[in-house]
Amino acid sequence: MVYTTLIPPAQLRELAAPLILDCGFDLADTAAGERAYAAGHIPGAFYLHLDRDLAGPKTGPDGVFRGRHPLPEREAFAGLMRRLGLRRGRQVVTCDRQGGMYAARAWWMLRWLGHAEVAVLDGAWDGELTTALPTATPTDWQPGAPLVGQIDAATLLRKLGGLRLIDARAPERFRGEVEPLDKAAGHIPGARNRLFRDNLGADGRFKPAAQLRAEFQALNAPYAAGAVVHQCGSGVTACHNLLAMAHAGLGEPLGGLLYAGSWSEWSADPARPLATG
Repeated sequence: MVYTTLIPPAQLRELAAPLILDCGFDLADTAAGERAYAAGHIPGAFYLHLDRDLAGPKTGPDGVFRGRHPLPEREAFAGLMRRLGLRRGRQVVTCDRQGGMYAARAWWMLRWLGHAEVAVLDGAWDGELTTALPTATPTDWQPGAPLVGQIDAATLLRKLGGLRLIDARAPERFRGEVEPLDKAAGHIPGARNRLFRDNLGADGRFKPAAQLRAEFQALNAPYAAGAVVHQCGSGVTACHNLLAMAHAGLGEPLGGLLYAGSWSEWSADPARPLATG
């Protein structure tokens, strides 16, 4: 069986030779994920660091700030996946200890490379852990056509008012009451707030697909899936909402778009409009 959105721990145990990517991270302590991985991880899992592996330089060749976690060069990420042993058809499972907060970013990026067989571990791993480091067997795999779409700041600015924009940040940051990380407080005009953690139930697993579908359909109305843009602070937790929509059967393929620069990039330019409240 192939998994393309979520996979429960019990089903992960049944897979033959999956590529497991541990993406645990902490924005306030950027070494915390690596420490947790070193203390014990799922057997066979490789560690991916948000800043080093799942993001590129914050400033582009033109010297303009691109956000706190802009996408890396596509070929650079493809090269990393080759070194870790990705091959056509191989099931990839991404995981973290934060409810999929960072694993969803890796999920989106694998789909950006055209790899469909990737899923996020749904819920906490309850099996054995190891401190042993896995050995990779590099391949000659090449990326295919992207299975997901994105939008840049200039295009988003031109299309404001014609898109449903969903912001995955905490409500108080969205409203502009606090801003601990970025240049200005508030949100992109016209955005609606959908805290990414609202995709999870009390047990820490994603809500049932039917429930997610109803919640996102109500949030997105009257916009079609292709006119939905997801953003957050730096393009990470927005992927959690994209994953939830995909699991709900909404927005695939190339449905909901990612604005990777998100609020960190948008708010860095005082010429761009913002809203509060």
